[in-house]
Amino acid sequence: MAVLSFVLRLADLGSRLRGNDVHEASSPRRRGPNFGARIRRSLSLPVMALALATTAHATTTHEIKPEPVQGYRYQIVTTDDSAITRRIVDDITRRLVPVFAVFRTELAQHRRMLYVTVGPAALREVAQRRCDCVVISTFTSSQVVRSILGTLPAARAASFTAVYAEPAPADQLRLVALLYRRPVRVAAILGPDTAFLKPLLEGEHVSVLEADPDEDINRLLNQIGQTDVLLALPDSAVYNTENFRNILLSTYRHKQGVIGFSADMVKAGALATTYSEVEDINAQVAEIVASYVAGGELAAPQFPRYFHTIVNEGVARSLDVEVPDNVRNFARPMPAHQP
Repeated sequence: MAVLSFVLRLADLGSRLRGNDVHEASSPRRRGPNFGARIRRSLSLPVMALALATTAHATTTHEIKPEPVQGYRYQIVTTDDSAITRRIVDDITRRLVPVFAVFRTELAQHRRMLYVTVGPAALREVAQRRCDCVVISTFTSSQVVRSILGTLPAARAASFTAVYAEPAPADQLRLVALLYRRPVRVAAILGPDTAFLKPLLEGEHVSVLEADPDEDINRLLNQIGQTDVLLALPDSAVYNTENFRNILLSTYRHKQGVIGFSADMVKAGALATTYSEVEDINAQVAEIVASYVAGGELAAPQFPRYFHTIVNEGVARSLDVEVPDNVRNFARPMPAHQP
């Protein structure tokens, strides 16, 4: 079963995607009486579900054709209309309006359209468009972003970037060091779609096992039974509804802590994780946009920069892991002011 389904069941967060909406903003020189009435229908996915989504598809496309005007415009593309998506769209719009406001229309008219996609279905939809555009993917896992961009010609894929939905492995490993306060053995299981992380993890002295799509998860767990920590990464070939309970039971028997990749995994039994709120992701997106419109260089896809930490205190006690305050307070807050 796909990871999206896994998260929806785990946290009971919402229903499947439906529909597609595009939210457009024009250069400030072009705004009219309806400028303030933006985001009529935005679509919404639970943030943690977006972090793991691997199979969501937009079912219908209703594209709003932009009026033929000159100027720098951006569009926020979504695929349903839940409260969390409206929150995402409202917040990112508030952050992007002042970024574009500093550019005069006559100087911006030769610049490209910029899309911000919310969730994997929106990214797939925009990837299929033929346009001279730049795309920033949000609330989609690195696994999905890479799989979608892997279907595009190299020149087209170069116009895409992303702020991934899941935590940065480096931040997760820093969290492990704060939790255990001693050298510990960390393992990670990678499927074919997350194998690109192997050099990064091995550089951090993580023991990496590569799983075949149909490989028995229990055999893999037995191979890492002597390690102290399992670093979980969003990969549908490894973590899904069928085997997540087995993973938790096996690691618990071996007194291993699981560092999850979402807050919901921690609530379900993982030891801890770093996680990013909607506003954390959107602040980073606004920074990427500001850098792009100022200099024309598009940043590479990246993990979330700003984050907080959640710990399952009950699991920590069961594993005899003391949780000091510096773990609970481990965070990198977003700046008070946008660039």
